[in-house]
Amino acid sequence: QVHLVESGGGLVQAGGSLRLSCAASALNFRFYTMGWFRQAPGKGREFVATITSSGDNTHYADSVKGRFTVSRDNAKNTVYLQMNSLKPEDTAVYYCSASDYGSTLLSRSSSYNYWGQGTQVTVSS
Repeated sequence: QVHLVESGGGLVQAGGSLRLSCAASALNFRFYTMGWFRQAPGKGREFVATITSSGDNTHYADSVKGRFTVSRDNAKNTVYLQMNSLKPEDTAVYYCSASDYGSTLLSRSSSYNYWGQGTQVTVSS
């Protein structure tokens, strides 16, 4: 059974940084495009970032471009989201996701096969 487990969330002041990790198991990780999404209270799930299976290509939502960086370590079956210059509006539950369209950048949640349980990120002003 596929598991995606996020970690690294927490409470941080505005302007601070956090690094989220997502460890995958029972998945041929190196063939999967990975994505990060977030959901704030009362809002729908929102695309944040995606990275292709090789790690050569990435794509970001405009709201996080220049502040967040997605990366992956295929030897460790792990994808990361480095979040810098955090703002209160970044407060949300962050989810990682996996899609077997491995060579394609994907920003739609419907394109992903598997999801983690989420990790809370709270940015105080």
